[in-house]
Amino acid sequence: MGTPVTPAGEGELKRHLGVSDAVVIGLGSMIGAGIFASLAPAASAAGSGLLAGLALAAAVAYCNATSSARLAARYPRSGGTYVYGRERLGDFWGYLAGWGFVVGKTASCAAMALTAGSYVWPSQAHAVAVAAVVALTAVNYAGVRKSALLTRVIVTVVLAVLAAVVTAVLTSNSTDAARLDLGTDTSLAGVLQAAGLLFFAFAGYARIATLGEEVRDPERTIPRAIPLALGITLAVYAAVAVAVLLVLGPDRLARTTDPLVEAVRAAGVPALAPVVRAGAAVAALGSLLALILGVSRTTLAMARDRHLPHALAAVHPRFHVPHRAELAVGAVVAVLAATVDVRGAIGFSSFGVLAYYAIANASAWTLTPEEGRPARIVPIAGTAGCLVLAFALPLASVLAGTAVITAGAAAHGLRRALGRSND
Repeated sequence: MGTPVTPAGEGELKRHLGVSDAVVIGLGSMIGAGIFASLAPAASAAGSGLLAGLALAAAVAYCNATSSARLAARYPRSGGTYVYGRERLGDFWGYLAGWGFVVGKTASCAAMALTAGSYVWPSQAHAVAVAAVVALTAVNYAGVRKSALLTRVIVTVVLAVLAAVVTAVLTSNSTDAARLDLGTDTSLAGVLQAAGLLFFAFAGYARIATLGEEVRDPERTIPRAIPLALGITLAVYAAVAVAVLLVLGPDRLARTTDPLVEAVRAAGVPALAPVVRAGAAVAALGSLLALILGVSRTTLAMARDRHLPHALAAVHPRFHVPHRAELAVGAVVAVLAATVDVRGAIGFSSFGVLAYYAIANASAWTLTPEEGRPARIVPIAGTAGCLVLAFALPLASVLAGTAVITAGAAAHGLRRALGRSND
């Protein structure tokens, strides 16, 4: 007999997900298109120092994951740091976290959709991207359990492709350990920028926290699932990054637009290139599936509190999903995927998500030992790391991210002022 599903009350989401489901959703969010796309810009910023950047991004992600897990266990509701910030720091900081997450991750959704489109049918990338958004929004609409099952299949395929790439490279005669040496042009600023760009690929563990209202036994499940998903992802990313550097070197890696395809060609296995391309498309679709899932849940939480239109707070009576929020997010992402160039979306998304996690760490600092507070160094290092990496990103990303966060803060202030004037 299976574990019983916790029943949902009226207007509530149903608790379908166990530890393995939550880990798979986290993996589907992290082991996605980021590893296929972020290595080249990271190498451009830091050369072989991208490995140091990867380690730094993972360290910041660990702090964020630990803080998020402790908070999610105490507040197992949809919305993630939007909820934690409101509960621990006040309405404004929760709102700002939710705003940064929704805006940044909506850009990520469009980027993932276009990544899939560029691999599946390069000349019709925008059309394929829109079709992918529509299809995956429909999957999410049918219920989170179906989403978890599809994500499990996607994660299995992507891990198999990445394992094939690493094996092909490490068994070839084209590797050179000297390519891992740090060049004289590697700088601290470059390593920090690489870490900020690579953080984009780690940020998916928040999806587990934002699904807190759909997890069984969240006090036990979430703190176990988040570090498990993060640890598996780090091991996979490190293996892939080392393999690609060994066969391409930092300069060649920085110049390529499809580093894993270029790596298998350089390793003398060009027949594997179409498999890698297919894997990249599947990975992008997996990321897109989980991203839409997470953004819609944060939209639900903000709509419940009327920071977004309250109509978006509706929960489908049959499927027990926030169906209006999912349709709204899907529509916005489809428009972006059809109309914009999202080459800068990684940096823009990273800025918004790093701001989100800075608030998560600050919230975790306020927990008491009885509430499961992590070691003090964790939220301190997490907050500092998030802020440093955010402002180490490319200038265009910093300016755009700052403008969007400022606009969100201004909108909150205007709403508060109008509310007072109507009292």
